[in-house]
Amino acid sequence: MNVLVTGSRGFIGQNLIAWLQRQPDVQVLEFDREHTLADLAERLAAANLIYHLAGVNRPQTVDEFRAGNVDLTAQLCDLLLQAGRATPIVLSSSIQAELDNPYGVSKRQAEEVVADYTHRSGAPAIVFRLQNVFGKWCRPNYNSVVATFCYNVAHDLPISISDPARELELVHVDDVVQAFLAEAAGLAPGGEGGVTCRQVASSYRVTLGRLAELVRSFRASRQTLLTPNLSDPFVHKLYGTFLSYLAPDDFAYDLTQRTDARGSLAEFIKSPAFGQIFVSRTKPGITRGHHYHHTKTEKFLVLEGEAIIRFRHILDGQVLEYRVCGQDFRVVDIPTGYTHTIENVGPGELVTLFWASEIFDPARPDTLPMQV
Repeated sequence: MNVLVTGSRGFIGQNLIAWLQRQPDVQVLEFDREHTLADLAERLAAANLIYHLAGVNRPQTVDEFRAGNVDLTAQLCDLLLQAGRATPIVLSSSIQAELDNPYGVSKRQAEEVVADYTHRSGAPAIVFRLQNVFGKWCRPNYNSVVATFCYNVAHDLPISISDPARELELVHVDDVVQAFLAEAAGLAPGGEGGVTCRQVASSYRVTLGRLAELVRSFRASRQTLLTPNLSDPFVHKLYGTFLSYLAPDDFAYDLTQRTDARGSLAEFIKSPAFGQIFVSRTKPGITRGHHYHHTKTEKFLVLEGEAIIRFRHILDGQVLEYRVCGQDFRVVDIPTGYTHTIENVGPGELVTLFWASEIFDPARPDTLPMQV
């Protein structure tokens, strides 16, 4: 199946093609600014389905709205009609097509051109009136506040907020692509033609102030170690978007290490929802612990070396032992009310990953010393 994507080098086009190229029965045909109308005619003659994403939204002059949105769509449809083809079209439009500003008018007129084509050819078409789309590969400092905020904050540049209370309706590019693919799967030429209007259902409302707060917290997380609330679908998608704007030489960062005669320890990530994770290196013969917790629980996972983890219920004298080594990937739970230790009994350094059910609070540590 040959699928033509116009605006193939654009934000949505690149994301759509990344998905299309994974389908073994699809051959992607691309059309973008560097191509000619002859190139377009050639690709249209071979296409079984068209995703018409090309358009203009930030022109130098208002006249470019018509040239980029209406005229190009008319040229595409005329070429199809001249070739006697009834190829299904998925058109990327905008919710602004409901408005009377120059951009909205041009998008509405492009929809009308496609509707006329469907009635004359018998081809079906789907028009997606898209909300503000965000996600990886969107151009910053252009027409997307999400891309601009993410890029500038990721590069330690200032951002400007005109009205923190202003609310946006956002949709993620992956949800757009999945909606495109799902709807296009049911398109087939024939019949009387016609246009179906759609919006992407999974949209999110957020104020500019909240958006800026979230993006800044993502940047600060390398210092605070606090992970975002990824159970929130919008936060999950926004965090992935933010990371895509990091500079290539800024993917890695160092953790703060605390070092003493026993070895070293570093906190990794924290969250009020799941507690915290930290890692330690312990020298041979050294024992850590000799304390217990009333409400906090922990898990120990030895990644490298050999250790004995010892427990004693604080109300009796029986000592329990668990021998673990890095090759086993064996997790040991640390129950409340048991004083415990971990001893490096191997010849080399002991590397251990720890999880605690709550973030350490120096004012209420819930870590009480007691010998095992």
